[in-house]
Amino acid sequence: MTLRKWVEYGWLRPHESSREEIRNLLAVVDRDLENARIEKLSPDWRFGIAYNAALKLCTVLLYASGFRADRELAHKRTVDALPLILGEKRAGDARYLDTCRKKRHVVEYETAGGASDGEAEELIEFAAGLREDVLGWLRANHPELM
Repeated sequence: MTLRKWVEYGWLRPHESSREEIRNLLAVVDRDLENARIEKLSPDWRFGIAYNAALKLCTVLLYASGFRADRELAHKRTVDALPLILGEKRAGDARYLDTCRKKRHVVEYETAGGASDGEAEELIEFAAGLREDVLGWLRANHPELM
């Protein structure tokens, strides 16, 4: 499967990104990673904020690749594109983030107390590591967007 095939299916649309757009998204990531580390926040909020950072990193990858997710299932498509961009070795990461996507929905809209401190910390550390990988990928593949 390729991103171009996803365009044919209507899951993605072409998108022309800019240095400013990528810079703004990375600023959101940095803000969210900082806020997710505020220990006085509930684990649910910390988890949701960390998920948002990871989602924005996947968005950076997708935008820099020349695509954006269609509105229907946008978060899922954005996360699922991770191994198509960074390589199949990241398929497990996409599955992990999809599980986090579902949990974030539950703790944000349905049930308080669904995320533990450990889960929040794990996702924060995952997002921080993904940030470094995304920056490396940008430097190697799209330095004009850095």
